[in-house]
Amino acid sequence: MIQNILKSLIVSVFFVSLAVGQQTVDPQNCRVGESIEYCRQHTILNEMMKNPAFKKQWDKDQAQIAAESSAFAKSKEGKEGIPSKGIVYRIPVVFHVLHNNGVENISREQIVDALRILNRDYRRLNADANDVAPAFIGNPADIEVEFVFATIAPNGACFNGITRTENAITSNGTDGNNQVDAIVAGNDVYNGEWAGNKYLNIFVCKSIGGAAGYTYTPNNWLGTSMKNGIWVLQDYVGSIGTGDENRSRTLTHEVGHWLNLPHVWGGTNNPGLASNCSPGSDDGVADTPETIGNTSCLLNANTCSLDNAYWGFDQIDPVENYMNYSYCSKMFTPGQATRMRNALNSSVGGRNYIRSATNLAATGAAGNAYLCSADFRSSAQFVCADEPVNFEDLSFNNVVSWSWSLPGAIPSTSTDPNPVVSYPTAGTYTVILTVTDGTTSMTSTKTNYMTVYPAGVVLPYQESFEGYTTLNNGSSFWRPTGVNANSFEITSTAASLGSKSVKLHNYTLPAGTISELNSNPFDLSAFGTSDAVTMSFKYAYRKKTTSDFEYLRLSISKDCGDSWVIRKSIIGANLSSVTATNDWTPSPSDWVQVHVTGITSTYFVSNLLTKFTFSSGGGNNIYLDEINLYQGGPQNLSVGELGDLQNVTLFPNPADEELNVRFSTSANTNVSIDFLDITGKQIRHENIQATAGDNLVLMNTNDLSAGMYFMNLHAGSFQKTIQFVVK
Repeated sequence: MIQNILKSLIVSVFFVSLAVGQQTVDPQNCRVGESIEYCRQHTILNEMMKNPAFKKQWDKDQAQIAAESSAFAKSKEGKEGIPSKGIVYRIPVVFHVLHNNGVENISREQIVDALRILNRDYRRLNADANDVAPAFIGNPADIEVEFVFATIAPNGACFNGITRTENAITSNGTDGNNQVDAIVAGNDVYNGEWAGNKYLNIFVCKSIGGAAGYTYTPNNWLGTSMKNGIWVLQDYVGSIGTGDENRSRTLTHEVGHWLNLPHVWGGTNNPGLASNCSPGSDDGVADTPETIGNTSCLLNANTCSLDNAYWGFDQIDPVENYMNYSYCSKMFTPGQATRMRNALNSSVGGRNYIRSATNLAATGAAGNAYLCSADFRSSAQFVCADEPVNFEDLSFNNVVSWSWSLPGAIPSTSTDPNPVVSYPTAGTYTVILTVTDGTTSMTSTKTNYMTVYPAGVVLPYQESFEGYTTLNNGSSFWRPTGVNANSFEITSTAASLGSKSVKLHNYTLPAGTISELNSNPFDLSAFGTSDAVTMSFKYAYRKKTTSDFEYLRLSISKDCGDSWVIRKSIIGANLSSVTATNDWTPSPSDWVQVHVTGITSTYFVSNLLTKFTFSSGGGNNIYLDEINLYQGGPQNLSVGELGDLQNVTLFPNPADEELNVRFSTSANTNVSIDFLDITGKQIRHENIQATAGDNLVLMNTNDLSAGMYFMNLHAGSFQKTIQFVVK
C-alpha cells in the first residue's frame, strides 16, 4: 500500500516537473511539441490480440523466440551474451513511396539520407552516443546490423531500391492493408507481392491513420506477407527534404519493433501511464530500467524508482533510448541488441531468412550491385524560355560518372549528376544521358523530351480545333500531359460548331484517374488593373449511372506552371445529371457553354497558362470545344444582342466562395450581369458572350461580405433580378 502511494507520488512529481518546464504529456501519445501520435505499434497489436486465433499464434511465436534465445545463450556461440557477436547482419530494404504527386513523393536523396541514419544508429556510429546521461555511460551498443537497398525485384528486374506508386490512397491511412494493395497493383517496378521474409518493406505515405509510424513485431500470423513491413509518414523520413533532424529517428524506432523490441515501458502504447510501472508491464529487457514512458528530454526523470530499486537498479529512466518517445534518443542497450539479434536468428516472421546469404544474393543486397539502367527526369518538361530546369539522374546502380548532352540548353553539356540548365529559345529538344560504373556504360536518349513554350498569344483567342489532326505533337497549342495523355484525341464524330472537338476516353478509365489538357501561354501583359478577362469553353458529358461523381476543373498559372490556382470546378450533378450508354457521343444540343469570369490583374503576365483537369469516377466520355479567352466589356463582344434567356437558375444559394448562374438562349447573345447590394448600388459588372443553347457562368464571391445581394441579368429585351445570400 505504502509502495503504491509512493509510486503515485513519484509519477505526480514527474508531471509537475514537466509542467514547470511548460511541457505536458499529450494524451494522444504524442511527443512534446507534436500533434501526431509517434508510434501505433502496440495499439495495433492490442487490437489484433482481441482475435483469439491471432493471440494464440502470437503467444506461440513469442514462446518459440524465447526458447530459441535460451538455447542459443547456452551454446558456445552465445557465450558472449550477444548472438553471433562480430558477425554483421545485412538486411535488404525497399522504400515504397505511395504518392499523389504531392510533397509525399519524396526525393531519392531524402531516402538515401534516411538509410544513412538507420545504419549510423544501428552500428553505433552516431556521435551523440558518446554523450549519454552518466547512468548509461558504456551502455550504447553496436547492434551489428546494416541496411542496404535491394537492387533486384521479385521478378528479377534490376532497380534502385525504391518504388513509386501514384494513388490518392496515400492520404487515407485508415487501413494500411489497402495502401499496400495499391502499391502491389500500381508501383513502377513490379506489380506483385514483395515478400516480407525477403525484403524489409517500408511504406512512405502522406497519412497512416494518425501516427508517424507503425509496424509489427515478428509473427507467423502475417508470416512472409508484404504487409509484415513498416509504415511511415513522409516527413518522418530522413533529416532533409520534408524530413527534419528531430523526426529523423522514427525509422530507427520502428525497425526496433520490427526486430521484436517493445517500448521501454512495456506492452501499452501509452507513455505516461502510472500502470506502466506495474509488474508485468516491463519490456523484457534486463538493462532498460522501468519507466512510465517519456515524451520529452527530462534526463533526470525516475518515474518507477521503487520498482527499479526492487530489481537492483539505481538508475534514471532510459529517456535517451530509441524505444522511448523523447527527442534526444541516441542508444540501444546490449540487452536490446541481444533481443534483436535473437529475432534475426529465428524463423518467426522469416527474419532469419531475410538476412541469409541466399536471400541477399537473390535481392541484390550482397554488395555486388552493377549498372543495369540509365534513366533521368527533369523538374518540368514544358518550360518558359530562360526558366531554370533541374535534371535528376535516376540510373542504377553504382554510377561513378555522367555525361549529359543537352542541345539547345545553356550549358549544352554537363558531367554533373544533377545539372541545372535553361533553354533560351522556343522549340522541342532531345536529352541524352550516358552513365558508367567504371566498367559498363549505358545511355538513355529521350527524343523531343523538353518543350520550350513560344511567346504568349494576345487576345482575343478562339479555338475550335478545326485545324488539328492530333494533340500529341510539339506544335500543338493544346496538349495532354501526365500518365493519361493517350486518352485524349481529336475527334470528328462530335463538335459544338464545325466538325472537330477534343475527346477524353473517360468511360474506360479507373475511378480516381486524373487527366489534364494544358495550353501554351497567353500574353495578358498589355491589360491594365481595371480590366477583366473572361475565359469560355463548351463541354459535353453524360454519366453512366446516377451515382457517378466526377469533376472538371479549370486552373491557371502565372509563373509558367510552377504553381496553379483553381479558378472553377464543375462537380457531380452540376457537371451532368443525365445518364447515357457507354461510349456516348453528343449531339449539337448536348453542349454546355461555360463562362469563367474574374481573371483579374493578378494574372496579367506575358505567359499565363491554363489547364483543364478531369477526375474520373465511373462516368462517360467528356468532350471540349470552342475555347475562347477575351477581354470583358461590350466593345469587345462579337455577337449581337439578339435573344432572351430561359430556364435561369442561380446556385448555390446561399453561396460560399462561388456563385453559378445557368441559363439557355435560342441565339448568340450579349449578357450583362450586375451584382447589387441591398441599397441597389452596383458592386460588380460582368459581360458574357452567351451562345445558343445551355450556358453556365462561374463567378467567385470571395470579395463579397456575408449578407444579402441581388443579381441582375440583362440580354436584349430580357431582364431578370434574383436575390441571393453570401454565407
